[in-house]
This record gives sequence, structure tokens and C-alpha cells, in this order.
Amino acid sequence: MAEEKEQQEQQQEEGKGSKKKLLLILPIILLIVGGGGFAAYKFFLAPKDEGKPAEKIAKEVQNVEDKGVELEVGTFIANLADKDADRYIKVTIVMEVQDEKVKEEATKRMPQIKDAINTLLFTKTSEELKSPEGIERLKEEIIRRTNAILPAGGVKDVFFTEFIIQTS
Repeated sequence: MAEEKEQQEQQQEEGKGSKKKLLLILPIILLIVGGGGFAAYKFFLAPKDEGKPAEKIAKEVQNVEDKGVELEVGTFIANLADKDADRYIKVTIVMEVQDEKVKEEATKRMPQIKDAINTLLFTKTSEELKSPEGIERLKEEIIRRTNAILPAGGVKDVFFTEFIIQTS
């Protein structure tokens, strides 16, 4: 009888050992199967992004085709609003307008447009214009002010062909 008890205890210990091994091996097996499943989905079943580059190129081509008429506004030299030092800005501006009609109207109102741009430049500090975000805000403000002057609006974009901030 003692031998039977020993055999039962050995079998129970072997059962516990195999359970421990199973608990150690099971997460590893799950990781391998899960990783294989993810890889199979990613490489074979996931939708391909092949259409996106073609769409992007088509949009860029359309943007080039929709390009408006360029209007050279001129070069501006203005004092900046910095209080700690005298700083100047020199900027050459070209605007993109919708069509020839808007270009003619803008040409007629060029003194008003130049005044609006000069007045805007006087209010800016060099700190505001050092960052790309500041330059984008300046472009948006020029577009907004110019469209307010033109009866039908029509300024699509502003380009700085020269942009220099000088300290003295």
C-alpha cells in the first residue's frame, strides 16, 4: 500500500511539473502564432496603398493646372516693431490671383494694396517673423487685407521671392 501511495504521489508531481511546463510554453506559442498571424495579415491580406501616390500626383497636377495669374507687387523695406533694437525687413512679394480681371483690378488699386502691406509690416516684430508659422501668418494676413481691398477678392496665394530681416 505504501508503494501505491508513492506511485500516486509521483504521478501527481509529474502532473504538476507538466502543468508548469505547459504554463511556460503556452505564452511563447501564443506569441509565435499571433506574430505569424499579424505578419500574414500585413503582407498578404491588408489593403495596399498603391492608389494613394497616384492620387497625390493627380492632385499636384491639378493644382498646377488651376494656377492663377501672377501679379508682382514689389519690394518693401520697413521698420519692424522691435523695441530692443532697430530691425528692418526687406521683402519682395508676388501674388497669385484668380484671373486677368482680378489682376487688372489689383493693378488699379496697387497704392491701397501696398499701403496695407506696409502698415502690416510695421506692426510685426522680428521674433514673430523668425518661424515658418509666423511667415505663414503674415501671408494669410496679406491675403486677407488684399481681398478686403478688392471688390471681388481673388487673391489665392502670396509668395515671398525675397525675405530678409536686418539688424542694425
